[in-house]
Amino acid sequence: MNFLNKELDSIIKRVKEVDHGFKEMVEVAQEFHKKLSSSELFSLAKKLFQSDSYQAQMTATLMIGYLAPASSSALSFLKEKVSKNDNWRVQEMLAKAFDFYAASIGYEKAIPIIKEWLGDKTPNVRRAVTEGLRIWTSRSYFKQHPEIAIELLSKLKKDESEYVRKSVGNALRDISRKHKEIIQKEITTWDLTNKNIKQVYQLASKFL
Repeated sequence: MNFLNKELDSIIKRVKEVDHGFKEMVEVAQEFHKKLSSSELFSLAKKLFQSDSYQAQMTATLMIGYLAPASSSALSFLKEKVSKNDNWRVQEMLAKAFDFYAASIGYEKAIPIIKEWLGDKTPNVRRAVTEGLRIWTSRSYFKQHPEIAIELLSKLKKDESEYVRKSVGNALRDISRKHKEIIQKEITTWDLTNKNIKQVYQLASKFL
């Protein structure tokens, strides 16, 4: 595994100076996804995730996301470990990693996992789905079934986390651009005396 330690140092040097965007992280993750075996990539990514560099942690998250469609261990690492990271940039990568997973296995097939993550106790896990799949109705399956996307998102309308609620409201707002009637039908049933629900309502109804 000495060669992995060399790769580790090389990656950290390569990404740690990136201040904006994530293009370099994506390129590195894709490069090593092609270069290494799944077990080697997972070992490298877990070591990389332990770095103090958030850029390295972002890169590791993407690497593990690329493994998740074929590895329950990788998917569990995203859910149990990455979601606990306190850097918002890493959480953006978690959202991208989850979308890669869902797209790779097919969004319809991913619905049980989507529901599981949406019901998780950790806010970052829930948000990884609500944010990762945006724009929901531009994704296959949900493009044909916008009502299912709306139903799944709306279940989090009174989420305890403002971080999650904002993501939900913005995701519903996105959908309203092409599906005003379905969104309108949904939100007219909401109890706006609940302040959490009202916050999501205000975001979701912006373009109605």
